[in-house]
Amino acid sequence: MLKSLSIVNYALIENLEVDFECGFTVITGETGAGKSIILGALSLILGNRADLDLLKDKNRKCVIEGVFDNARLNLRDFFNENDLDYDTNTIIRRELLPSGKSRAFVNDTPVTLKLINFLGNKFVNIHSQHQTLKLSDASFQLAVLDDFSNEPKILSDYHSLYVEYSSSKAKLESLVEANDIAIRDQDYFRFQYDELYNAKLSKDNFLELEEKAAILEHSEEIKVALSEAEFIINDSDTSLQDNLQLLIRSLDKITGFLPKASSLVERLTSLMIEMEDIGSEISSLNNYEDFNPDELQKTNEKLSLIYTLQKKHHVNSVEELIQVREDFDNRLQNIDNLEDEIKRVKNELTKLEKLITTSAKKLHDLRIKVSHSLSSSVMEVLHKLGMKDAKFHVRIETIEGFTNTGIDKVQFMFNANLGVAPGEISKIASGGELSRLMLAIKSLINHQQLMPTVIFDEIDTGVSGDIAGKVGGIMKDMSDNHQVISITHLPQIAAKSDNHFKVYKTMSNGSTITTIDNLNKEEKITEIATMLSSEKVTEKVLSVAREMLEG
Repeated sequence: MLKSLSIVNYALIENLEVDFECGFTVITGETGAGKSIILGALSLILGNRADLDLLKDKNRKCVIEGVFDNARLNLRDFFNENDLDYDTNTIIRRELLPSGKSRAFVNDTPVTLKLINFLGNKFVNIHSQHQTLKLSDASFQLAVLDDFSNEPKILSDYHSLYVEYSSSKAKLESLVEANDIAIRDQDYFRFQYDELYNAKLSKDNFLELEEKAAILEHSEEIKVALSEAEFIINDSDTSLQDNLQLLIRSLDKITGFLPKASSLVERLTSLMIEMEDIGSEISSLNNYEDFNPDELQKTNEKLSLIYTLQKKHHVNSVEELIQVREDFDNRLQNIDNLEDEIKRVKNELTKLEKLITTSAKKLHDLRIKVSHSLSSSVMEVLHKLGMKDAKFHVRIETIEGFTNTGIDKVQFMFNANLGVAPGEISKIASGGELSRLMLAIKSLINHQQLMPTVIFDEIDTGVSGDIAGKVGGIMKDMSDNHQVISITHLPQIAAKSDNHFKVYKTMSNGSTITTIDNLNKEEKITEIATMLSSEKVTEKVLSVAREMLEG
């Protein structure tokens, strides 16, 4: 419940503090006195967006603070999950700064608007004249029926299945689309892969091919050079080997007289051995028979294929070309994997469809059952509100496919006049009838829900006389289970209240200020008398006001 509300520098309010009690509370005052301003301030700490124009003094910040008793709401886990200090009294504060920025706090911890909006919906349910328009909204009507059923687990179980089913269905559609594209490209991928695979790509092989091509392209020059080298080493009259042998023999003759000549002989002997080995290798190369045009053509064809593939796939190396080949191979494998994944998801979707069908049927049956109870309960309240000829029932139609709320289309059918068949609310109900119908529905829903505070903002529009008293009676009955606050202009409703606040305007330093007073019994009688009389309050009117309170 709302225990207190503090408002500083908001619209016409300079500084206002209100303590609220349990039971049924009314707020009255002349039109324009500021009743809705107080409600607007409250809505800010419930998560509504702020407007800088709401600052009374544009050079000072606006502060709105509410204290709520949450002992019955089981919110400890929520507070722990959001790192908030838990207490049975929760303080929500909203600050609007002159800079245009806004800040929100829960128990002095900074929080987001989304968080206080969540808490606000737990603490308070505000019902205004404009909300009667929701009565024509199909989603609102369905929500009313589900709330009245008081079986949240059946709905949440269905919704969990729906989320899983929708996700699986979307995944299957995505996979099928990807597979269709892949299948269209499969022949292209296969051709590209085979072409690259048949090229037998290898970095080492490519280097060998380039080396071999260079050799084959200069084969004649190589043959001439090798022949000349072989001739110089082995075959000329003054061959290198013969001259080395002569040199060794010459120096060997003097080793007995010149010891240093021995080391020279050893080095020359080693050189002679190396020269013989070089000569042998040159002879072997000179006898190589693979220097032929056919081999050169084959080598160049292999290299040309690799160069063409590099250009085709916009790469500069064999390593990159190998990566392209592997990419095509992966795409081909993915096509096979996609088909396997499609089969798996189809099987999963079939199982989920059976589960969600069962869950939707269970939810549908519950709604059918509850619709009869809701219809009779609404009519019972409407009859109390003086609408003795009112007819109300819930029409439920099954729709094709699954939605996040099930397979049902819900429509409230209503008529307040005898002999006229119930029809769609938007086409058949007047403003006053809508207000009473919404009050009836709200009173029933709030009996089902654990809603600590219910606020009615002039829901009694279009209601007067004896019916107004009955509206007040229903609000009074509701206050047995919930804190009920009603902003009203009807004395019949005000007379039913346990607590009565009056909002009025005063002048201070040339400025208009909204103020609120908690009325005692005599002040309440005077206020009700004022509401009853369009002229001067007489003793007779005061007597009527007293009778209304006593009655």
